[in-house]
Amino acid sequence: MAARKRRSRKLLLRRIGLGLAGLLALSVVLVLILRWVDPPASAFMMQRWISAHFEPGDPPYIFHEWVDWAVIPGPVKLAVIAAEDQRFPGHGGFDTIEIERAWQRFRAGERLRGASTISQQTAKNLFLWSGRDPIRKGLEVWFTLLIETLWPKERILEVYLNIAQLSPNTFGVGAASWRYFDRPVMALGASDAALIAAVLPNPNIYRLETPSATVKRRAGWIRRQMAQLGGVSYLDKL
Repeated sequence: MAARKRRSRKLLLRRIGLGLAGLLALSVVLVLILRWVDPPASAFMMQRWISAHFEPGDPPYIFHEWVDWAVIPGPVKLAVIAAEDQRFPGHGGFDTIEIERAWQRFRAGERLRGASTISQQTAKNLFLWSGRDPIRKGLEVWFTLLIETLWPKERILEVYLNIAQLSPNTFGVGAASWRYFDRPVMALGASDAALIAAVLPNPNIYRLETPSATVKRRAGWIRRQMAQLGGVSYLDKL
């Protein structure tokens, strides 16, 4: 009886191991495909689309329009880097400097703040769900490593710019440019780009349709950071 139980346990562990290996292999294949194939939606978009069906209001529930890398103006790309992740060209997915600073501030008594990079946010928004549970964080690390390994920096930023949430129902700079600036993304200037980047920390509170004083101040700070980074020539580092 004991020997049978041991064999059953080994068989179960083997099946679990094979299942996990299969899932890991599938995730690698999926990320590799998405290096060239534009994702039609993200996990966050799907979550929002489902939840919107249980809220008052009429369709469309999601505004999204994919725009290719070549169409997105340099100031839009630079503004997001300046606002969210200024070491994006050089890190491998995780900004150890910001992580250390966040930890030091936490030890000094401040609230623990995230230090997510553009790569981490892309992985989370594209593949995962919102929340801070350990499983999701572990998967975020895995998918971040995958996209940093299998995608060039330009592709990571292109996907992020197309799936980032910019209002409760708006995802990506393509849809945001039409909804809030009434023109295609290729016609956006540096001031528009800074406003878009300014709402990224919390698009449910910071709004593009009625920019608050806080959003305008943040947009001004982003413009200054764009200049300090050297302008759009900074994108040559990608």
